[in-house]
Amino acid sequence: MKKILFTLFIIYGFGLNAQKTDYDWKKMDPKQRKEVINSLSPEERKELLIKFRNNMVMDNLDIDPSDKEEFTGVYNEYLESQRQIKSQFNSNFNPDNLSDDEAKAKLQQSFEVGQKLLDNRKKYADKMQQVIPCQKVLKLFQTEGMMREKMNERKPHGNKNAPRQK
Repeated sequence: MKKILFTLFIIYGFGLNAQKTDYDWKKMDPKQRKEVINSLSPEERKELLIKFRNNMVMDNLDIDPSDKEEFTGVYNEYLESQRQIKSQFNSNFNPDNLSDDEAKAKLQQSFEVGQKLLDNRKKYADKMQQVIPCQKVLKLFQTEGMMREKMNERKPHGNKNAPRQK
């Protein structure tokens, strides 16, 4: 999933410069981009991904340059917080292999994590509205949903460990 997301951001481009490089991502063909990305260290790749993501969001939301740094800080904090909450739930399991009690506990845990994600989203929506208008916060969440849908279209369906339904 990270590779798909990374490729999506690379393709989106924005002609950004990597930390130690000076590449025109828009003019590169996909093979060249892949070679450059593969030559980067994991830390450089992560930094590049964050830059691409942040610039894509800034461009899409048309964030005022004077608000860019503050918004980027809040946005990155939000994403990290969401990531930490999601890490509390391990979705790599086969429901058919769980006892009733285990399944009930896993279901309850999924509701609790889902509620935490929602509460966190509300909290950060309030924080973001102190920097950008509510309409742009809505647009951000819409864009997040569309990106998630696109990624789900591209990734193989179903849990790897779950038996295939006929």
